[in-house]
Amino acid sequence: MANGQDARSAALDAEQRVVSMLYTRLDAAREQARAALREAHGRGGGLGPGQAMVEREVTAAEQARRLAQLEAVERGLCFGRVDDTRGGTVYVGRIGLRDEEHESVLIDWRAPAARPFYVATATDPGGLVRRRHLHLKERTVAAIDDEVFDLEGMADGDRRTLVGEAALLAALRRGRTGRMGDVVATIQTEQDRVIRSSLQGALVVQGGPGTGKTVAALHRAAYLLYTHRDTLERRGVLVVGPNPMFLRYISQVLPALGETQVVMSTLGELFPGVRAAAADPPAVAVVKGDPRMADVVAAAVAERQRVPRGDLEIELDGLTLSVPRAVCVRLRDRARAVRLPHNMARKLYVTEMLKELALAEARALERSLRIEDLDVDDPELTEPLDLAGDLDEVDVELAAARLWGEPPVRAALDALWPELTPCGLVGDLLSASDTLWSVCPSGLDWEVLVRPEGSPWTVGDVPLLDEAAELLGEDDSARRVAARRAESEWAEQELFAREVLETTGLLEEGVFGRADVLAERNAGDGQGLTTADRAVRDRTWAYGHVIVDEAQELSPMAWRMVMRRVPAKSLTVVGDVAQTGSAAGARDWGEMLDPYLKGRWRVERLLVNYRTPVEIMRVAADVLRSFAPGQEPPESVREGGTPPRAVRVPPGALPGALPALAAAELAEIGEGRVGVVTSDRLRPQAGRLFPDADLDSPIAVLDVTQAKGLEFDAVVVADPAGILGQSPMGAQDLYVALTRATRRLTVVHDGDLPEVLSGLAAGSTT
Repeated sequence: MANGQDARSAALDAEQRVVSMLYTRLDAAREQARAALREAHGRGGGLGPGQAMVEREVTAAEQARRLAQLEAVERGLCFGRVDDTRGGTVYVGRIGLRDEEHESVLIDWRAPAARPFYVATATDPGGLVRRRHLHLKERTVAAIDDEVFDLEGMADGDRRTLVGEAALLAALRRGRTGRMGDVVATIQTEQDRVIRSSLQGALVVQGGPGTGKTVAALHRAAYLLYTHRDTLERRGVLVVGPNPMFLRYISQVLPALGETQVVMSTLGELFPGVRAAAADPPAVAVVKGDPRMADVVAAAVAERQRVPRGDLEIELDGLTLSVPRAVCVRLRDRARAVRLPHNMARKLYVTEMLKELALAEARALERSLRIEDLDVDDPELTEPLDLAGDLDEVDVELAAARLWGEPPVRAALDALWPELTPCGLVGDLLSASDTLWSVCPSGLDWEVLVRPEGSPWTVGDVPLLDEAAELLGEDDSARRVAARRAESEWAEQELFAREVLETTGLLEEGVFGRADVLAERNAGDGQGLTTADRAVRDRTWAYGHVIVDEAQELSPMAWRMVMRRVPAKSLTVVGDVAQTGSAAGARDWGEMLDPYLKGRWRVERLLVNYRTPVEIMRVAADVLRSFAPGQEPPESVREGGTPPRAVRVPPGALPGALPALAAAELAEIGEGRVGVVTSDRLRPQAGRLFPDADLDSPIAVLDVTQAKGLEFDAVVVADPAGILGQSPMGAQDLYVALTRATRRLTVVHDGDLPEVLSGLAAGSTT
């Protein structure tokens, strides 16, 4: 025993020396970045004042980014080591580091050289003789686990060895913190396939509860940014989550992996200036999510491109300016024919109408100066007037410009072809039953859409706003002139940014962005906006890659909005059709994706449930069979030891029973988090009983929509019958609620237990 302890102590000491050296290199890199940042802020540059500012901003922005990356990897800097058959040793960590001689001492987990750490198995060790897990507590090596690859000494079918499994299970047993953590040290083989899948095309990650699909997708974002930095640096990566609580839950994963410039957004926030969180009732969600709503919005735009019932007549300074209705129809149709967005085509329409009004003004003036009304005998003065015919092109343009300044003229043209905003158009459409009736196709239940004017935006409205923005556009002629003027300036900025990087040596190091990115970042107002800063402000931004989590919840209209943001169709689609809670969501991936990708997508299926214990998953599987009898739940890899239970309370006593039940669960788990997941109808009452019950509290209170993608050590599911009956997707909602727990599950009800939960009946407490 003593010899074993001595060997273990010696191994810990040896690894501690390596880890201490790595942290010394990390500290040195940080100090170098800080010094470079201080120097950049303190110098003015040796060229002109404009170039001096660019030099300063380029260097400062990149050193600040580097420093943020280095600060983010403090916790668990190095977590693994592999030894190969040739005697080589590689240490794997959150970031790559080099020594004073520029030799690699730590391999970034995303680098090809680190992949054997994740994919080596007993049956296919890939040239490794050992894999070692290092468990750090702050900067101290607290424990190590060795995994020796010996094919002859292991069963042929053994895919998970003791140490690898122990590291994973230890992480699962650890108490939740209210935030998702990275799994960079415990990535499993099937997750590694997802993470390192190619950038091109669309990857669907289909996985049941607890399979780690979300965390794998986030690690995939970090991997893609590392592997395809040149491609993604300028365009960025967008992560779309189901709700703000989910985004808060995952917010620490990417920074911990050294990536701080990924844009995260809910569907309700994808339209700049709108932050919608409320969901529509199921019947309304189905209609708003119907792809025919794109035609409805287009018809609403066309309906605002009007012609007068008769001739257009405008009273101006005692004259009646008249344009025949046929001319109005012709000019409207011509403006439509150019197929420009509404607000851009408006400029053409208004220009042509003003010319017609200039001629009409001349004709009106002719009528007001009828010669026969004058008492003159001179034959030259009795010639017929032709003021309209006497106008040349310049005269017409001058007269048109003058007329545009007349309020009656502007009001008349605005009524025929108004400048529209997406919010104005969609808001007016949804509050006008007569318009909805006229523009909705047969079979679309338009009546459920009607709501009071000024109603707050819902998540289902955002795709409609985006559709409207696409159809309306904006008159950007002034902006295009400014853009052309800035183009030459930007070229100079790019050239100078490259010179700065070359001079400072940052370009050769390869740790910073490209010169064109830096120039663009520092052009204009000099505020040094990052790619993420600029992308989140621009509805038309084209991302290099988009990750959609809980993607089964997206309606066809929501998919139209997402696809606009990734023209290259490079996506990671994460979800589980068995957990679809939205009545407008996915029943089948092909049904949702084929309209945009036409079969050009591939599927990775995650089949192992790392989160949910066998006992809890057994109960959830009964619910799954009730609505999807052909689907198999993911296979749980561990037992929890505590059977799930049902607690029945007297009718009407359910809300009041929740605080005591949640407190009891918190006492049982000791360290961690308790989630109280309620039906929609119970959520307001339950929330009032738990002040400040959010993700940062020991007890969080959520409805099922808010709970999607989250996990807790213990979960109390309140009002299962209410969850089942709250929407057509109630069974799916209950399945989601039951599978949020990593250790303990309690179902509390004040009536008969739903039949699908009969497996809990024997353990009920009344």
